Amino acid sequence: MEQYAVAIIGAGPAGLFCAIHAATPDFPVLLIEKNPHPGAKLRITGSGQCNITHDGEVTDFFCHYGGHGIFLKPALLAFTNADLIQFFVERRCRMETDENGKVFPCTRRSADILEILLRECHKKSVTVRCGAAVETVTSDPAGFLITTHHHRYRVARLVIATGGASYPATGSSGDGYRFAALLGHTIVPIGPALTPVIIAKHPFFDLSGISFAGMRFSVWRQGRKEFDQTGDVLITHEGLSGPGILDCSRALLPGDQIHLSFLSGTMTQEIFTRDLSMRVLANSKKLVKSVLLQYDIPERLVENLLLNAGIPDGLTCAHLPAPLRSRLITSITDFPLTISALGDYSVAMVTRGGVSLREVNPKTMESRLVPNLYFTGEVLDIDGDTGGYNLQAAFSTGRCAGEHIRKQSCKR
Repeated sequence: MEQYAVAIIGAGPAGLFCAIHAATPDFPVLLIEKNPHPGAKLRITGSGQCNITHDGEVTDFFCHYGGHGIFLKPALLAFTNADLIQFFVERRCRMETDENGKVFPCTRRSADILEILLRECHKKSVTVRCGAAVETVTSDPAGFLITTHHHRYRVARLVIATGGASYPATGSSGDGYRFAALLGHTIVPIGPALTPVIIAKHPFFDLSGISFAGMRFSVWRQGRKEFDQTGDVLITHEGLSGPGILDCSRALLPGDQIHLSFLSGTMTQEIFTRDLSMRVLANSKKLVKSVLLQYDIPERLVENLLLNAGIPDGLTCAHLPAPLRSRLITSITDFPLTISALGDYSVAMVTRGGVSLREVNPKTMESRLVPNLYFTGEVLDIDGDTGGYNLQAAFSTGRCAGEHIRKQSCKR
């Protein structure tokens, strides 16, 4: 049996950053990873480009984690997006910000971020054991006993940084939830988040690839509007994706309806109704299709909307009856699509649910139930929007736990 002052299960960004900040010369840290190599999910983040965080004031981050931004407030304020950028810049990895506020390494290589983290772990003499899947974790007054297939470890402090259950091909199988439950913690039911939606009887399947910037849409459940949303939307072969859909997917259920508005800018249904009526009267000899193209709607979509509204492609404005005009207005401003399913863990970027935040101290990431037990990153009941918010949370919570562990060790 090997003994360490602290063990961290999971060598993703949260676990690596926790190890870097916890380790001292007199405080041996063990990092246990089930995969053959650390950082498997980090390598594919942002299609391998690694959208590490987001630009702007860190106080603007709090609203990007559903209702859980308040829990992250101490960790984010203690280690901001500016601090994270500076950490890598100081290690000769320059950053750049795209037009949407997403921050990437200038090389656009996630491998460069991982290399820096591993180099820092090496400098801090962190012991990294890969290919070591943890089978059981138990606690007693002396600390924690960790069992893998080949080894047993006795540690005084334990950090669970195993991530969620999304992208199982990277080793994310939800092990951390099982370990947390064995140690007495409540697990908020998990599910895929930041995931596309599959649409029943998808009427736009042949329009795959068409995207809309800043599209307005609403979500309805059992005849009642749940919320309005604005964001970029992408039509896929099976349904809808894009940041606007992904960000609200945590709140969606099969059977919900998404009502799309294909109008750009601030044009509401009421304004569009008046404007279309005037254009129809002023262009009686023109095709209805030609008038609709004046609203900057893609031609393939216009043809589809006319078909769905029951309007012949060659119909002129002079022959557009009021009932068909009303149906067309609804199709353009409030087109309903029914969700048949959400994308599963194989396509979900993160996992919603996890270790209950009520049982974790937000200032230290230490368990409120089990002394010297910590949780960082996605294993917690936290999922952020797209754009670097989830990686920032992983780094900030990892650093928060690591700093507290280091300070506690220095007191002894």
